[in-house]
Amino acid sequence: MTATVLFVSFALLLLCGVPIAACLGVSSVAAMLVQGAGHPVSTIMSSLPRLFSASTSKFVLLAIPFFILAGNIMEKAQISQKLIRLAETCVGHLKGGLAIVCVIVACFFAAISGSGPATVAALGLVLIPGMIRSGYSPAFSAALMGCAGAIGVIIPPSITFVVYGSIADTSIGDLFKSGILPGLIMGTALIIAALWVGRRMDLKPLFKCTARERWMAFKDAFWGLLMPVIILGGIYGGIFTPTEAAAVAVVYGLFVGVVIYKTVRWKELMAILVDSASTTATVMFITAAASLFAYVLTRARINIAISEALASLTGGSTIVFFLIVNVILLIAGCFLDSTSALYIFTPLFVPVAQALGVDMIHLGTVMIVNLAIGLFTPPVGVNLYVACGVAKVDLKQISRGVIPLLIASIIVLLIITYFPAISLVLV
Repeated sequence: MTATVLFVSFALLLLCGVPIAACLGVSSVAAMLVQGAGHPVSTIMSSLPRLFSASTSKFVLLAIPFFILAGNIMEKAQISQKLIRLAETCVGHLKGGLAIVCVIVACFFAAISGSGPATVAALGLVLIPGMIRSGYSPAFSAALMGCAGAIGVIIPPSITFVVYGSIADTSIGDLFKSGILPGLIMGTALIIAALWVGRRMDLKPLFKCTARERWMAFKDAFWGLLMPVIILGGIYGGIFTPTEAAAVAVVYGLFVGVVIYKTVRWKELMAILVDSASTTATVMFITAAASLFAYVLTRARINIAISEALASLTGGSTIVFFLIVNVILLIAGCFLDSTSALYIFTPLFVPVAQALGVDMIHLGTVMIVNLAIGLFTPPVGVNLYVACGVAKVDLKQISRGVIPLLIASIIVLLIITYFPAISLVLV
């Protein structure tokens, strides 16, 4: 009965367009009331503050607000424009060069913001109009930007890896390492797909820049390029933890924005803090609601029943297990944000994966790549909505443009899934 109330109420609320955090929270509370029938409502509800506090008070989650703040500071520092200029001087003169620029800059900016939608918002205003002028259709330009922005949750530092690490109790530093090669392979696949789409178009490349112009663009973007080096170098060198690295990123971002580029003014800092706090609150609200949903699953032993059913379906085969994981997450990614999906599915997949001898780092990487694809799959692909707003196209148009990029991404997903060495070689 508890499972029926939990899943049916969640599905109904989701179909009614209720925000995902409210869907998770309300359906969980409804299931708790059914499960605790006969007890005073006040007694049942008294556990909510404790559960919310426990789910959001983990030290490792402190990295999330810091990375969000660091990304906002670097965005205000106009580092995105400098990265775009550097990429344009290097590959802008090639046919389809702006598509290549779009993906390359997204990879670099991903290592600064750690967020898919933030990457699309920061880069799309410049790159989408540029791609349209070069000959790409508005729908495909927006689709490519939305897909490239999804690399932000794969290439470290990634907020999504922090969430998975906190749930699965896995080293976040190792998870960051595991995302480097998959992120680069995903970027390469998107470039190939973009060039394939543009092969019959009359694309207009930029003028070829001189060595001096490239050097000047590099010097201008140097301080922004140095940020991921400092963050990842400090983590992998054992100088600081991922949470401490996030704090270092904030201090470095302020130094670059205020002292070096002088594009961030002290009076703008309050607006940056408010924006970062708002984004953090949204993430933490989803985290708390998703944790409550996971708690109900555990309390009613629904997760055990689902895990046992999943184990029986796999028949002891890791190939079948990962096929099931990919299908479930690709479908879930069409409707759920990555944080909610991780809190719901990680407790279900981890016991089965451990029984099959699957590495938790590899499982995390596969799950994150799946959820990155979910950022640009309709109807709830967040990146697509951000790109639609920038390019002034509707969801139907951008959904057609995203098809070749989605195919390329799924091919990469299968490669990463069945060749674990890609994720683990740097760990």
